[in-house]
Amino acid sequence: MAQESFFVESQDRIADIFGIQDQNVLLVERAFNVVIINRDIEIKITGSTADCRDALKVLKYLIKVSELSGSVSEQNVNYAIGMVREGAGEQLESFDEDIICISSKGRPIKAKTLGQKEYIRAIEQNTITFGLGPAGTGKTFLAVAMATVALRNKQVSKIVITRPAVEAGERLGFLPGDLQSKIDPYLRPLYDALYEMMGYEGFQRQLEKGAIEVAPLAYMRGRTLDDSFIILDEAQNTTPEQMKMFLTRLGFRSKAVVNGDLSQIDLPSGQFCGLKQAIGVVKDIEGIAVYRLGSKDVVRNGIVAKIVEAYDRKKGDLC
Repeated sequence: MAQESFFVESQDRIADIFGIQDQNVLLVERAFNVVIINRDIEIKITGSTADCRDALKVLKYLIKVSELSGSVSEQNVNYAIGMVREGAGEQLESFDEDIICISSKGRPIKAKTLGQKEYIRAIEQNTITFGLGPAGTGKTFLAVAMATVALRNKQVSKIVITRPAVEAGERLGFLPGDLQSKIDPYLRPLYDALYEMMGYEGFQRQLEKGAIEVAPLAYMRGRTLDDSFIILDEAQNTTPEQMKMFLTRLGFRSKAVVNGDLSQIDLPSGQFCGLKQAIGVVKDIEGIAVYRLGSKDVVRNGIVAKIVEAYDRKKGDLC
């Protein structure tokens, strides 16, 4: 039997890593068939040489997460275990959760997975970034965070966020109120992200100044958007014509992020997906990046990632 040991700065950090009733450590022990104990501020790992090294990589990563965010979740543990099992443990060692911005409540907003970090880098380095991935991978939230930073730093003078108003099993006509009232439910996730970044009052101030615009995709036709950070959300529900229209709205000193989940297309049967077509058409153009997030980048309740994986396995078998 081999053994690895290391020291942690405090008992509080140990408690954070181990989790409530040692739940985090139990996950690591089961994953790598090791025994993990702590004596004061020392952690010891016992098992085979390879298993001890793998468990050590996970625990060192959890220390980084604890230092930066003040807590370690089950999702953090499962993510690290998955990365090590896939032979990507070295990437965890170099991973740092760079803070994008501070939310209105003082919470640091940052990448929580390597995939999210690469997604942020793609946005920084390209004029147009296509972010593809399942629900819960932070596509919209991180894009809004990046847009907020660009506005605060005066890199742009306006944030424009849009999405197609395509029904997912419901009809707009059955919703009460005028057109704005009918489309607001489709824009709610975008409002929520902006409230998180700016606070309600801050959002309202920017809205009144014209520095923020949240509108359905149809409102983009005929415009040229200069000096703007533009986000197209739920892009899997665009037609080819709508996607071309959106991509050609980009003006000088502007940046665009196009997000979508190709497994959740709500277009009518027989209608081709504009997002799918666009990826094939523009993927080789300099300044345009296509980045794919996966189930390991899901940062909602841990069961969400398992649901995504289950659906991916059954793809083609479901009616």
